[in-house]
Amino acid sequence: MIVVRYADDIALGFQVKSDAERFRGALAERLAKFALELHPEKTRLLEFGPYAAERRARKGLGKPETFNFLGFTHICATKRSNGRFTVLRQTMRKRLQAKLREVKAELRRRMHAPIPAQGQWLSAVVDGHFRYYGVPMNSPALHLFRFHVGRLWHRALCRRSQRGRVRWERMRRLLRRWLPVARVCHPYPLRRFGVIT
Repeated sequence: MIVVRYADDIALGFQVKSDAERFRGALAERLAKFALELHPEKTRLLEFGPYAAERRARKGLGKPETFNFLGFTHICATKRSNGRFTVLRQTMRKRLQAKLREVKAELRRRMHAPIPAQGQWLSAVVDGHFRYYGVPMNSPALHLFRFHVGRLWHRALCRRSQRGRVRWERMRRLLRRWLPVARVCHPYPLRRFGVIT
């Protein structure tokens, strides 16, 4: 994935774009030396950065494109506090759905295990998800993941026997006890790398 932040000036933008194209060509040559190649569907040049939205609006192209990288969908956005540009990172939809399918299959396999054993396992799964995807402004996706895991667990517990339904009062107690609360684990990059000497 090659991402280019275009400069403010349009003429400069063309210069940067040609630089990006040259870099892409050089990278393809370098990889060819090792019998590797860039994937044509996963590598593209796109307009991304603080001026991408206004430039694309001027051309009548709509919102800036998004791209997926390391499990996140990266989106050009603005902060509510000051209206300045920021990169919004959200959990990729495919990754979220794939993880929920895995949890559902494993819950079916562990259906008749004791509830504390299921709770400990689910706690580790949800906590690991939060530790990776817990970046600023991704809280809605974290809450959604916790909600769906709780719903899948409730369904698995209700299917343990033909008559044994788990009421939601009890299920809420189990969710409070075993599933961690959604939280942002990583600070903003400027805070992480900001060093005072």
